[in-house]
Amino acid sequence: MKAVILAAGYGTRLQRDVLADTTGRFAHLAHVAKPLLPVGRCPLSSRWIHALTVSGSVDTIYVVTNTLYLRAFEEWATNFTNVQILSDQTTSNDERLGAVACLQLAVKHFNIEDHVIVIGGDTLFKEDFSLRKVKERFSDVQSKCEDSCLVLSYQCRDEGEVNKAVHVSNISRGFASSSQLVLYFMFVCSETQKYGILEADTDLRVLCMKEKPLPSETKSRRACPCFYMFSKRSLRLLDTFLEEKKDAPITEKDAPGNFVSWLIPRKPVYIQEISGRFDVGNLPSYVECDLYFKEKLQDVESYMV
Repeated sequence: MKAVILAAGYGTRLQRDVLADTTGRFAHLAHVAKPLLPVGRCPLSSRWIHALTVSGSVDTIYVVTNTLYLRAFEEWATNFTNVQILSDQTTSNDERLGAVACLQLAVKHFNIEDHVIVIGGDTLFKEDFSLRKVKERFSDVQSKCEDSCLVLSYQCRDEGEVNKAVHVSNISRGFASSSQLVLYFMFVCSETQKYGILEADTDLRVLCMKEKPLPSETKSRRACPCFYMFSKRSLRLLDTFLEEKKDAPITEKDAPGNFVSWLIPRKPVYIQEISGRFDVGNLPSYVECDLYFKEKLQDVESYMV
């Protein structure tokens, strides 16, 4: 099995927040790719490399980035023997290929003919997540049908709910202004409209994915993060998907969830349940993630293994 980390984004929201911050506390984050942001005591993506390697989940890890951040990723990759870097040759957010096209680029460039774990470069999970358990679940669904794929889901919050586990005293010290604190609470209060929501049967086979629905539009609260196990047979459909979307706007082929949603009626897709994730999209979400790994992570060595 191989892994592809999607890291070709430009982090425009986060960089906008960093440049707008007047305290100077986050100046070191300027012009740093999100997958290379320091989270706790190491870059975000380094946590994935450690877990993928120690768990024995994959033999090679491919990272797709862009020309702007290529040198930084190449320097970072010198710390590992199983990581290869590929640039999508873009230099700005307006030129981006989209995550699905980046996955296709990696599959073709490296001639991947194996099952693939696809990971969003700005995503980490809570400590209950285990690559070994996820791989066992993938093996189980593969035994039912070799076309089967696996996605993750966790219960997102309904509109109006607040994450009571996060103390305002801890959060507020990470923000430059009260307006950023307000943005944080907006961030935790409307999750159903932020993510793809999965509807599934009793066997946890996915029936459909609804993109950012209103809470009234689905009874499900199964948010689907950017972590997928694609069977080698399903990867052959990347070409078909992108051919169908060749004239579509970038928004229809940027998020990898668009491919998952398209795949669901065509191949069996199953769910592995987890408790939650960290999605580093803006400065408030980065502060929350960094704080967790600095103060709350219990076992660094076994994290995500």
